[in-house]
Amino acid sequence: MYCKEPLEKYLNDAAAGTPTPGGGSVSALASALGTTMASMSVNMTVGRPKFEEVEALLKDKGKKFEQARIEFLELMHKDMEVYQGVLDAYKLPKVRPDEKERRTEAIQNALKGAIGVPLRLLRRSLAVLEDLAQIVDKVNPNLIGDIAVAAVLAQAGLRGGWINVHANLVYIKDEGLNKKTRTEVDHAVKRAEALFKDIMAEVEGAFTK
Repeated sequence: MYCKEPLEKYLNDAAAGTPTPGGGSVSALASALGTTMASMSVNMTVGRPKFEEVEALLKDKGKKFEQARIEFLELMHKDMEVYQGVLDAYKLPKVRPDEKERRTEAIQNALKGAIGVPLRLLRRSLAVLEDLAQIVDKVNPNLIGDIAVAAVLAQAGLRGGWINVHANLVYIKDEGLNKKTRTEVDHAVKRAEALFKDIMAEVEGAFTK
């Protein structure tokens, strides 16, 4: 588990000429890092009399950011597992017709399983952006830059999820699954862009006061 090892090891392994950790895992890490800045902004605001009216809301969001961080770290490792499953499926023998058939089925099943991780990443990252948009104007103004960083990282993780979903869908033959999944992830990207725009408008407004 990389979570128990030095960050340097993860970065070096991600940079090495090996399939994993790959883009999906790194995208999950980006979103996890985003929740740290979101949590910090909340934790450094809660408890101050000036923000008493919004304390309940901030505490609620703080719990959600913590839960999201746990899930992102799980996805960081899960992505490596499912991708290995795809690689293993491609290594199956394909000499006889029956072997080819089993291999094709195994590949399709592995690819369908593989899109589950980036889908969860995308959905969870979108939820983080939703929560950030609700508190960007409520946290201590001195921490609004950290909210912006959180949004940038969550947006990066979401985009990474979108990329990895599409990268797998290209090879999935189930047209119904393809259409349904593409519709969901494309809609999520548009929603995320709108949220990110709103958050950054609030941030930029604070910087120009």
